[in-house]
Order: sequence, then C-alpha cells, then structure tokens
Amino acid sequence: MAFITAYWSLDGMIVLMTLIITVHLYMTHKFNYWKKRNVLHAQPISILGNFKNSLLLKRSPGYLLKDFYDEGKGMPYIGFYILDKPFLLVRDRELIKNFLIKDFDYFIDRHATPNTTDRLAYFSLFFIKNPAWKILRTKLSPTFTSGKLKKMFELMLECGDNLDTYLESLKLEDKDIELDMKDLSSKFFIDIVGTTAYGLNVNSLNNPHNEFPKYSKQIFEVSILHAFEFLMILFLPNVIRFINARLFNKKVTAFLRNVFWQTIIQRIKSGKKRNDFIDALIELKGTHRDEDSGREFTFDGDDLLAQAAIFFIASYETSSTTMIFTLYELAKHPEVQNRLRKEILNALDEIDGKITYDMVMSLPYLDMVVSEILRMYPPLPFLDRITKETYKVPNSDLVLEKGTPIYISLLGVHYDPEYYPNPDKFDPERFTKENKRNRSPYVYLPFGDGPRMCIGSRMGLLQSKLGIIVILRKYEVKPCKKTLIPMVIEPASSSTMALGGTIHLNIRRINNDAN
Repeated sequence: MAFITAYWSLDGMIVLMTLIITVHLYMTHKFNYWKKRNVLHAQPISILGNFKNSLLLKRSPGYLLKDFYDEGKGMPYIGFYILDKPFLLVRDRELIKNFLIKDFDYFIDRHATPNTTDRLAYFSLFFIKNPAWKILRTKLSPTFTSGKLKKMFELMLECGDNLDTYLESLKLEDKDIELDMKDLSSKFFIDIVGTTAYGLNVNSLNNPHNEFPKYSKQIFEVSILHAFEFLMILFLPNVIRFINARLFNKKVTAFLRNVFWQTIIQRIKSGKKRNDFIDALIELKGTHRDEDSGREFTFDGDDLLAQAAIFFIASYETSSTTMIFTLYELAKHPEVQNRLRKEILNALDEIDGKITYDMVMSLPYLDMVVSEILRMYPPLPFLDRITKETYKVPNSDLVLEKGTPIYISLLGVHYDPEYYPNPDKFDPERFTKENKRNRSPYVYLPFGDGPRMCIGSRMGLLQSKLGIIVILRKYEVKPCKKTLIPMVIEPASSSTMALGGTIHLNIRRINNDAN
C-alpha cells in the first residue's frame, strides 16, 4: 500500500504537484511588492520573474533592460523582478542624477558582486565595496591624469607601430582583404594593456605564439558557461556561491599572477620607471598601509594584482568594442569615413606625419564619431547600484528598502527619441558643441557619472582613437559578405557584442594623394 493512496504512482504525482505548487508560491509571494507601492512594473512569470529570456541566454540583459525602460514611458521608474527579488529601473534623468551624484552615499556600492573566492575580481576597483573602494579609488585616480596619460601614450604608440607593421605585411595595395575586426582590435588592445598594465612587449599581431593573447581569449571567450557565470555576477550575486561562478578561471589567475609578480620584482630591483600602471601599483604597495583600506583589503598579494586584472578587462573590452563598432559604422557610411580620414590626414600634415597625444585629443570630428558610437554601442549597457540605507525617493511616496538593487539602462536613455531623435540612425552631428550644450544632462552615460564613473574613461578613449587613426590614415573599410547588416547583438553576452563576438569587414590600402 502506498503512503497517501492505494497507488505509488498516484502518490508520486501528488508529491510532485505539491512540490511544484510550494515552489511556485514561494517564488511568487513577492510579486506584489511593486504593486503595493504603486510602482508600474513589468509582468513577471512564475519562478523566473521578468528575466526568463536573459537567464536562458536568449536576450542580452542590456536589451532586456531597454525593453523595461521603453515599457515605462512617461514614468520616473519601473519595477521588475529577477526570480522573486524586486529590482528598480530608473528612467527620470533627475533621479539618475540623484542616484549617481547627489545622493551617492546611499548608492555607493554596485549590486554586482563576484564570488569571494575569486579574489582577483572581488577586490578589484570595479567590484570592491566601500569603505575600501573610496580609499582605493583615491589612491589610483592620479594614475589617469592627463599628464600621466601623455607619458603612457608613448608606450601606446609602440603598439600603434606594431599594428601598422602588421597591416603593411598584408600587402593591401591592390586588393580587398576580409578581416575579422574583433581579432585585429583584440590583439592591438591586448598589446596596449600588456605594455601599460604589465610592462610587457607583447606584440601579439606580429608574434602570434605569445602566451598573453592565449590566456586573454579565455577571459573574453563567448561560451554558454562563461556567459552564465558573468550574468550571475552582475544580477544574481547571492546565487554565485552555490555555482562557484568565477570571472577568472584558475589557469588565467595563475598566469596573470606569475606575469604580474615577475614584472613587479624586476621593476623594483632595477628601479626603472616606465610611467605605466605597474609603477602606480608599486607606489601603492610601498607607501600605503593595509589598515588604510580596512581589514579585508591589503595593498599586496592578489589584492594588488586584482587592480591590474580588472584594468586589463575594463581597458581592453571598452576600447575594443568602441573601435570595432566605429569601423563597422564607418564601413556602412563612407561619407563619414572620408570626412574623418580627411581630418586625420590634415592634422598629420601639420605635425610632419607623427601621431601625438595632443593631436589625437584635438580632432573634433573623431570625437563626434566616437561619442556617437558610445551612444549606440555602450560597452556595458547598464549601470547598477544597491541601496545602502532606506531611501525616500524625492517628489514621490516611494521608499526604497535597504538592499534594493537599482539599475539604469544606458541603451534606454541613449535611444530615447525625446533626447535623440531618430535614435537608430548613426549621426555624429548629435555631438557638435552646440548640440551637446543644448541636450539635457544625464542622458549620455557610456562611462557612468559621479564618483563611481569609469576611472579609465580618458585612457579608453585615447587608445580607441589611436587605433582608429592608425587604420584610417592608410586604409579604408567596407562591408563584406559576412558583415551583419543590420547589426545583431549577441544574446548570450551581458556586454555589447556583435553576434558570435566578431565583425568582418573588407580592408584596402588607399592612395592618400587622392583624399
């Protein structure tokens, strides 16, 4: 005789249905959270909330958040759920200002949190919590002043020369060659990060057997497992300890640790200065006490390495994304490409053909083009914060409980026709001085804003512009048969990435005398 009825099969069905109903009730008991607070919210489904398509890697979370933004048109914010947890997406630009700047102390930490066992990620400047974040940010900020960047630029120029040497080796004078622009830009920026963050002459474009690119690919590979792990870190940090999600796998961690400490030891022993990120970290290690940042973080060991590791990811990914999408849009819009090339060549003529820091930073049309690319394709398409204390939202009855995740959709704001008419159109004219002056504040946020905005934004722009200049001064890019038109975004990636992680274009040497 069965436990409940006379049949084991019927008992099994009853137990299964009871379990399903219990899980359903448990996972949905909070789905009235936003309704009780009179907040417009996306309609959730059982268990997965509003995040089904992203959790199944069918829609990039950046674009899902844009869907919520569009759904909340006319409202200052909209609620949504990931599993059973309530999140808030902020739409109103004044509230964006409050969360990022005016009331920053309430939202000083990111919601995203790596696994505590993944020390290179957990204690990096991007993820680290306050008060250690504030101390570390203060110590590292001087590394990215214009004076320091000018000195670093000399190291970047060597990588630009390597890129030029590689393109020259392809013999592009009389033919178009199809290139994987993601592979090209990846190697170029790996070289830059290798020299500025690790003191290495990588030259991966002309030395394909170098180990640095090999391990770098493991960090940025497009795979279901890696995509899911990164998604958990960004949106479900309470889950990662159960699945042991890691931003850096053990082999990558071991490689970076070995390279980093070899460089540190050699640099200290030689006393040589290269004006790079390693110099800044050596100074941090030697002049600051661990007590300055609290008990958890130290200015040594993997905690110091964590800064070089996240510098690698942030600098590489931001710059690579910006450059390849710039080349993609220029290939589709030859009139913009020709105008930009003319500006570059005219500037080079005035300084005897040598690229300089001041020249790169003084090209207005290049800045307009890159700004428009960052509007359309922000590398990380959302900002996240978590409420540190109970917070009363200004001009409303809404009170946010401590621990409420707050998100800002950059794609939502950047594609809002109220701020950017015909937002799907690539139009650098949006960023003339006059148009920027007349535009509402806090509606252009590719690097965030406020105290926690991207610390390396100027460096990212500098190296992206350098790569574009090196290519356009001698070559033109055009669409090829593999070029995605219109662009399709990789649904399994939390960052902005073309489908499959790559963009193919034709490239050809031009006759500069004709331009």
